[in-house]
Parts: sequence; structure tokens; C-alpha cells
Amino acid sequence: MSPLTEQELHQLAMNIVGDEMEEMGFEFLSINSKPKKDPQFVALKNGYLHFVVVRAVKYPANPVHYDERLLQKVKDHGVKYKARTYYAGVGLANSRDYSIPVNHNEDYVVNFAGLIEIK
Repeated sequence: MSPLTEQELHQLAMNIVGDEMEEMGFEFLSINSKPKKDPQFVALKNGYLHFVVVRAVKYPANPVHYDERLLQKVKDHGVKYKARTYYAGVGLANSRDYSIPVNHNEDYVVNFAGLIEIK
């Protein structure tokens, strides 16, 4: 089995977050699927603009922990557009054995606590 690349893990995280946002009623204005090109999602909901930074997080790292300096920078940028800023960390692990990488054609476990607003 071959492990998913960083880009593939990021795409998987983007799909998980995008599906969740769609269910929550967000309307996507722009989507940037390049890792570390932030924010990944710019969306509208209830007349407000939202910036969402997505990160794929490999086990055992905690997906709710984020780079505070980066998120503050994105938030400061969002203030210019009256946007609310969120972090979406998606924890990913191989379901058979958490200590091995997520592989193609194998089940995986998702740890996603939802959108975390940066205040």
C-alpha cells in the first residue's frame, strides 16, 4: 500500500470541511486547494463573509491546536473585508493501526471538531 501524499491528505481534509460547510449552508466564493495558501475557503453565510483555514493533521498531533501567529495574520487580513476567520483542523489516521500512514484504498479515521472561530 502506498501512503497518501501531503497534497492528497490536504485534499481529503478540504473535502471533509467543504462537505460540512455545505451542510451548514455556506455559499463558496473561492476555494484554494493549495496547502498553506490561506485561507482555503472564502464563503458567505447569512450575509457575512467567512475565511476558513484548513489543515490535515496526522496522528498523534491534536487537530484542534493551530498556529496562532498564522491564524492571527489571516484574521487581520479578514478584518479588512469584515470577514470572520475560522480554523478547521482535520485529524487523519489509518483505521487499522494509528501508527502507520493513511494509505490508498484503506479505511481511515477522522477527528474533526468543526470550525473553530478565531476571536
